[in-house]
Amino acid sequence: MPMSDNVLSIQHLSKSYGSLLALAAVSFEVPKGSIYGILGPNGSGKTTLLGILTDVLRPDSGQFMLLDQADPALARRKIGTLLETPNFYPYLSAYKNLEISAAIKGVSQMEIDRVLDRVGLLARKHSKFSTFSLGMKQRLSIGAALLGDPEMLILDEPTNGLDPNGIAEIRDLIKGLSREGRTVLMASHLLDEVEKVCTHVAIIKNGKLLASGSVGEVLASEDVIALRAADLDQLAQILPGVKGYVSLERKDGLILLHADLGIGSLEDINRYCFENGVTLEHLTLQRTSLEAKFLEITH
Repeated sequence: MPMSDNVLSIQHLSKSYGSLLALAAVSFEVPKGSIYGILGPNGSGKTTLLGILTDVLRPDSGQFMLLDQADPALARRKIGTLLETPNFYPYLSAYKNLEISAAIKGVSQMEIDRVLDRVGLLARKHSKFSTFSLGMKQRLSIGAALLGDPEMLILDEPTNGLDPNGIAEIRDLIKGLSREGRTVLMASHLLDEVEKVCTHVAIIKNGKLLASGSVGEVLASEDVIALRAADLDQLAQILPGVKGYVSLERKDGLILLHADLGIGSLEDINRYCFENGVTLEHLTLQRTSLEAKFLEITH
């Protein structure tokens, strides 16, 4: 059987807790080498989905295939996971804690220095875990997930609770792991994180998949230009000729022009309207944000 370009294929996964539907027939595919974000508010079903993939939970229906392995148990040997902060011993060093993680995984201790170096903690290998910052603790957690040299990492809210410096460190680490050829599947409730780190995204709300695909496709933001002229009807007639035109709507005495435009396009619009017999009284760029697109999808 030929190898797929996808490391994970999810088909119609559903999970309920009593009357609460946590996942509703969710389906999407994760391409090899991608950083795939599962984006949604807290309680949307992200952690339930990761729990099913890592065999912590059983789905009510549906199926998935990891790393082209029919047997999920075999596939999971090639996956590193960080679902919650590992129970590291505060009085033990980073190295000693990873010794325990390696023993649990059945992995050689020879790997420990390599992963400590990879997460930037080799110089602190003999420091007690209790002396680490939150960012360092999280990097050690990712180091534990890297034991066994996994092809894929599954991370649940990897920057949760970190200060800006710690967030930047984890983001850089995740991007670096992807450049090495690993696939990263990460849950997040932060749009900013997905925008800055991920190549692909699945947006989940109330257990339902609202959109999935490349970040550029799913979260493609369009400019919204607010315009007003003395004759709104005449203005509305000429606006479809604007380069990048998508649609328009009337609101509060303005026309809102939805268009895929570049910076500097307001001047072009003003000139276009004037050349077509309309003098604008008002012209502003109202919105051009991923946040607006995200709200549009989730609402």
